[in-house]
Amino acid sequence: MSLTMTIVMLIAGWLAVAAAMLWGVLRISRRHHHPVESPPIHKPEKQRVRHATAH
Repeated sequence: MSLTMTIVMLIAGWLAVAAAMLWGVLRISRRHHHPVESPPIHKPEKQRVRHATAH
């Protein structure tokens, strides 16, 4: 086997391993990701105008 073919196969193998590892990490992170629930939006109540009721 020529030196060029050895280098090409080495790089191709490295890329295959890197792609497999990336796929595994993405699969695990998607499966174990817990959805984040946003807290309910608290709308402040409108202040009612209260008239003085002093007698």
